[in-house]
Amino acid sequence: MISGFLNAFRTPDLRKKMLFTLFILVIFRVGSTIPAPNVNIAAIQKCASDATTGDQAGVYAMINLFSGGALLHLAIFALGIMPYITASIILQLLTVVIPRLEALKKEGATGQETITKYTRWLTIVLGVLQATSFTMMAVSGQLYRTCTESVVYSDGVFPIIVMILTMTAGTSLIMWMGELITDRGVGNGMSILIFTQIAARFPSSMWSIKTAHQGNQGWLLLVLVVAVGLLVMAGVVFVEQAQRRIPVQYAKRMVGNRLMGGSTTYIPMKVNQAGVIPVIFAASMLYLPMLYAMFRPEGAAATWIATNLNGRGDTVWYNVIYVAMIIFFTFFYVSITFDPVEVSDNMRKFGGFIPGIRAGKPTEDYLAYVLSRLTAPGSLYLALISLIPTVAIVLLGADQNFPFGGTSLLIMVGVGLDTVKQIDSQLHQRNYEGFLK
Repeated sequence: MISGFLNAFRTPDLRKKMLFTLFILVIFRVGSTIPAPNVNIAAIQKCASDATTGDQAGVYAMINLFSGGALLHLAIFALGIMPYITASIILQLLTVVIPRLEALKKEGATGQETITKYTRWLTIVLGVLQATSFTMMAVSGQLYRTCTESVVYSDGVFPIIVMILTMTAGTSLIMWMGELITDRGVGNGMSILIFTQIAARFPSSMWSIKTAHQGNQGWLLLVLVVAVGLLVMAGVVFVEQAQRRIPVQYAKRMVGNRLMGGSTTYIPMKVNQAGVIPVIFAASMLYLPMLYAMFRPEGAAATWIATNLNGRGDTVWYNVIYVAMIIFFTFFYVSITFDPVEVSDNMRKFGGFIPGIRAGKPTEDYLAYVLSRLTAPGSLYLALISLIPTVAIVLLGADQNFPFGGTSLLIMVGVGLDTVKQIDSQLHQRNYEGFLK
């Protein structure tokens, strides 16, 4: 692996791409620490520290997951990449519902470029809405309900508008930087920015495990958590790489004066076909009732939510609902992203068939059968990984910021594997041995 890393830096083109990516990430992290105008730095640091260690720490941990600490400090990059992710998911879901978007998707590169434009505009709209929401919550004192400090210097109209425009502009800049990494750097830019935001929380999360216990017990738990975390990561890598390869043969056919086809290939169907999207969906859905209970604490519903869906992950109701939603969203998302009918039609158009399976409806049924058999263990795997922080809370007395487990681990491993594969492919083009053996 070290030799592969050195070979990557010996290659001029690849070295420029990697250094350019690191340069963008440095700018991204700097922007995540610079507060927006009108923000009282000392007050918001105190309030953020109290919020992440109090009774509602689970809610704030969810809010802070994808911002690397920038949102609770109202930085210029406070919204992070979440508006773009939300816009992308919305457009992806609408593609199945709206015929116009479905037609654009089938047009290839031209249609995808139009969908990308729609995604950018929707990102700006969501950025304005989210920036307005968090700014008004900060001004009214609802962002930190247990903190009496004033986190803004002025509640005038002009300072508030400047804060909203600054955060929205930060979202636009993040979107642009992510596309720059995709075009001129290494890996998928948006995914790498998410990876950076989550990784930024790792040092403090790891150190909090040590400081939560006295003396040698803290160091012992830290070493134990790191060892178990590495084992879990190895298991996640194994499952993320696992796939069922369905063989496909293409019959020979005459195109003009040339004989085409006759090749054998396969359809790769991953065990975790849905990726991390179901976990994000489930966490987002559970995040809504927690927000309701935080801003409207009166009433029986808010009391039940605060008791059973508190976000700390130590209640039976929270974990049961969380697992059920992950399984549901896994099947839902896979049914949207992989259409056996479309795959079967494409195979038939180009003269392809699965050995032993007739073309048409039998092929559709076979693909749907294999997909359901893979999705079931894949959904259980996602649910199991997502429950790791709960096990850590029960056994180790950890908190919601436990670094190994859930959404953060799945995203980091997935993005890491994708980036390493892209570097590998470029190294193999130059006859270098890659990272992956």
